[in-house]
Amino acid sequence: MPNAKVLSEKQSVVAGLTERIKSASSGIFVDYKGITVAQDSELRGELRKNDVEYSVIKNTLCRRAVDELGLSEMGAILNGTTSLATSKGDPIAPFRVITDFAKKMGEDKFNVKAGFMDGKVLSLSEMSEISALPSLDALYAKVLGTMLAPITSLAIVMGQILEQKGGSSEIAAPAAEVEAEPAAEVAAEPAAEVVAETAAE
Repeated sequence: MPNAKVLSEKQSVVAGLTERIKSASSGIFVDYKGITVAQDSELRGELRKNDVEYSVIKNTLCRRAVDELGLSEMGAILNGTTSLATSKGDPIAPFRVITDFAKKMGEDKFNVKAGFMDGKVLSLSEMSEISALPSLDALYAKVLGTMLAPITSLAIVMGQILEQKGGSSEIAAPAAEVEAEPAAEVAAEPAAEVVAETAAE
């Protein structure tokens, strides 16, 4: 039976993981078993440049954390070697960096296990689609002016994926309307001035 000090340390780790996952805009779990120290350093450097926190985690302790957060379905992937990349900012960044690295390393060395965004567990296909998107700032710019507020990162990301597949995005539509209105007003003003000048002559 663990002594009080060890138990306290484990509880502290679980609390830290719980808060980290809870406060993250997104996160991705990885099996890193085949990468070298040099490759690991390269990956960490790229993640830091994108403001993504990355660390190796203990499966048993992380399982407690995801259970507390209602993400127990991710418990099944918490075995073997596991690391976690999370972002408090751009939720697309962890998926983009990790997916690119996984493609370069190969499935036998570096594998994506699971991921989440805005508290929702994502499928492998959703993560693959998200990794191909531009940054969140670029997506926000695309829907700038929309009256739908608040808009979650997940809603914007999924709307963009739907649009790329040829569907209609409910988020993008109001933005287009808002952008069209100022454009119409600007176009109307010079026309009105021309009419006024002609009348005066």
